Amino acid sequence: MKKSLEFKVFIQFPVARVWDVMLGPETYMAWTAEFCEGSYFEGSWDQGEKIRFLAPGGDGMSAVIAENRLHEYISIRHLGEISKGVEDTESEKVRAWAPAYENYTFRAEKNGTEVRVNVDVTPEFEEYMLKTYPKALGRLKALCER
Repeated sequence: MKKSLEFKVFIQFPVARVWDVMLGPETYMAWTAEFCEGSYFEGSWDQGEKIRFLAPGGDGMSAVIAENRLHEYISIRHLGEISKGVEDTESEKVRAWAPAYENYTFRAEKNGTEVRVNVDVTPEFEEYMLKTYPKALGRLKALCER
């Protein structure tokens, strides 16, 4: 059973800058290191395009960008897992949770940007996400505000 968690952070920087830092290849690696040191992505953030979120060893998640409204909203539809270079979107294990969404909403505020994250999780990852996501968003905030 999936559950949606929500996280928010206020960043004292304009929306366009926060967007660029969150999705830029090098800065993505920096803020997502809280989840997995050396994590990276392959693919495109363009709507309808495939994207892979990977650990240094090549294992990770496969997804599609469900929606992309520049500087406003991005929705990632996670479809499967990647293990030892093999993508799995059809096993029982994956079908138990997929698709799962990770959505980012960017809202311009006075003196900065509010970033709201909604992420689908299964019970075994809920505690990890509750602990880790705020730290990752703290890294994002620090990258933008430095």
